[in-house]
Amino acid sequence: MSAVPELKPVMKPATQPARPAETPDGEWTSDADRWQAVTSRDARADGAFFYAVRTTGVFCRPSCASRLPRRENVEFFAEADAARAAGYRECKRCRPGGLPRELEIVRRACAALDTDPQQRLTLAQLGDAVHLSPFHLQRLFKRVLGVSPRQYQAARRGAVLRDALGEGADVTRASADAGFGSSSRLYDSVPGELGMAPSAYRRKGAGLTIRYAATPTPIGYVLIAATAKGICRIAFGDDAATLNAALTEDFANAQCIEDEPALAPFAAQIDAYLHGRRDRFDLPLDIAATAFQQRVWDALQRIPYGETRSYTQIAETLGAPRAVRAVASACASNPVALAIPCHRVVQKGGSLAGYRWGLERKAALIDAEARAAEIRAGAPQASGRAARDQQGAKGAMRAKDMKGGRSTTKRANTPETAA
Repeated sequence: MSAVPELKPVMKPATQPARPAETPDGEWTSDADRWQAVTSRDARADGAFFYAVRTTGVFCRPSCASRLPRRENVEFFAEADAARAAGYRECKRCRPGGLPRELEIVRRACAALDTDPQQRLTLAQLGDAVHLSPFHLQRLFKRVLGVSPRQYQAARRGAVLRDALGEGADVTRASADAGFGSSSRLYDSVPGELGMAPSAYRRKGAGLTIRYAATPTPIGYVLIAATAKGICRIAFGDDAATLNAALTEDFANAQCIEDEPALAPFAAQIDAYLHGRRDRFDLPLDIAATAFQQRVWDALQRIPYGETRSYTQIAETLGAPRAVRAVASACASNPVALAIPCHRVVQKGGSLAGYRWGLERKAALIDAEARAAEIRAGAPQASGRAARDQQGAKGAMRAKDMKGGRSTTKRANTPETAA
């Protein structure tokens, strides 16, 4: 039986922030990286920095389509105001001081959708509002924001509903203000946004029962919490008391019951995963997500065990290459560690970005998965070699028997072998 890689225990850091943001910052930290973005006209770098040309006195976005300057004539600025203060003027082609044309169109479309949540604009109506065909608007909107106009409207209605219910409005009034035409439509579409029925959300979880347990693992304590529908939280920490306190604070009006036996089957899956005996989970989940978050989380679950992807690759997979920061934000909001493997997302250069449960844990998980995947990949080859060796030994014995004038078939019919 092949050895299984063990996770090394994580030492408790001096200070551990509760929820470090997962961002792809650092992708253009050096002048060499920035110059590479300029030469490739990388639109993802727009807003991250600006470059100015000494010979023309103009500063531009990295994606500007104007002729490339000589490297020795270029300097970089983190903010447009800093470039202006240095005496540079804005490029009239890429307009670095304002939004690019595509972003401006999407901004106007969002403003039209935000004006009245009760009004359901069709794609044709929205296209008329921003003077763009429905087909091109749909493609542009999804490329920039990562969601369609319809999904954006649904998310906005959900936000209005959450705010109204949180302020104590009754369900009927809140649903009407949010633009839900009927109670049946409300109850059909809202649980995916709120994670619970509207009435339960209004009571801030009152009436819900959440069972939880915290157990030690090689990388600290893991807390598992579940409603009747499924797992609602998997979190790592340095001690059980802190994890339990955070749960009861977040679900202040729910009935939180510590129930280790009820969570034991889920804890067993996590234990097997952390010790390399399992590479996927069979866990029912009960989590709320926006349309874009759900797309990101689905993409994370498709990353093969033992491999990683960059924030940029995930954004490109979603068909929204400019939504790198939105992808990072969705990773940071993941409430169920491991089940949704956000630890497999790294920066473009391969370095680790933030992980809400600690970078040391992220590094330990990635390393353990990679080693376990290598062992599993080598196991079939080792088995194949053993089988070939065994077959070769049998062949050698048969050859020896034949050389001695004996036959294994004949020997099988002798009284000695029959006995």
